[in-house]
Amino acid sequence: MRTIEWRDGVVTMVDQRKLPRQFEVIECRDYDAVAAAIKDMTIRGAPAIGAAAAFGLALAARASRAATRDELLRDLDTAERLLRATRPTAVNLAWALDRVMSKARALDLPASDLREQVTAEAQKIADEDVAMNRAIARHGAALINDGDTVLTHCNAGPLATVDVGTALGVIIEAHRQGKEIHVFVDETRPRLQGARLTAWELTQAGVPMTLIADNAAGYFMRAGKVQRVIVGADRVTANGDVANKIGTYKVAVVAHENGVPFYSAMPTSTIDLSLPNGDAIPIEERDAREVTHIDGVCIAPEGVRVSNPAFDVTPHKYIAALITDRGVVYPPFKDSLLRIMRAEA
Repeated sequence: MRTIEWRDGVVTMVDQRKLPRQFEVIECRDYDAVAAAIKDMTIRGAPAIGAAAAFGLALAARASRAATRDELLRDLDTAERLLRATRPTAVNLAWALDRVMSKARALDLPASDLREQVTAEAQKIADEDVAMNRAIARHGAALINDGDTVLTHCNAGPLATVDVGTALGVIIEAHRQGKEIHVFVDETRPRLQGARLTAWELTQAGVPMTLIADNAAGYFMRAGKVQRVIVGADRVTANGDVANKIGTYKVAVVAHENGVPFYSAMPTSTIDLSLPNGDAIPIEERDAREVTHIDGVCIAPEGVRVSNPAFDVTPHKYIAALITDRGVVYPPFKDSLLRIMRAEA
């Protein structure tokens, strides 16, 4: 099944907060509910929240009582502002909103027809994401050798996308091709997406894996027990810098120190050529309780000061290659990324 779907005017999505103990699909019937689901991480992962934002606009279009095109566009603008403000780092969200709104503004249609076009564009974004992730999986699987142990950080599987996954899609595809591989899964504090989600997805797919504490990654790389590191991405800048879940930068540095190739996998919708480098990426700061509490239980002194950035930036010098739906991209990334994005255009 898909992580997120449009079903007869309702957006359904897997509630990722409750996994792995409970599998639940929730329904969002208006764009406010979609915005809340993105903000509280009911749905997460850059491609998944991009599709969610697009479907949020489709719900806004359906709910609008506008009688004219201009009135409908004003209602869509209101929904777009709320959805855009939910999470700042992953570029797919803004990309999807821009794409749907550009489509809507370009069409000179009655309000009733425009509603249908907005819904169709949102569905197209979701379907394209699945196709792009399948291509990523094919391209990336070629980088994994039979017998490799692969380390991954956070969650970049089907749950983080509409389906298939980016980094985990690559790993699962290599397994499906018959390669005997093993996966080390970082727990990924503070929200434990690796322990809760990646471990669950690999178990469902039958891929051999070992869950490790984040601080153990360096131990296993130095011991020669890791041959590849593959992670996802929330934004890639023009020079190849990658924003991903907090802790990714540390993994990349240790991989480089130990001669382990570090790869990042993403659809081209995650590539943002408007930003020259990773210093320009806005980094989301999340609730302190994510650090001080686990399952509602406080593990830190009351009133302790907390900083909780959700993402960090890995400089391109630590990245061996970027795995995209248009192929594997190698340094110098400034040239190769521009080339594949021009080819897509």
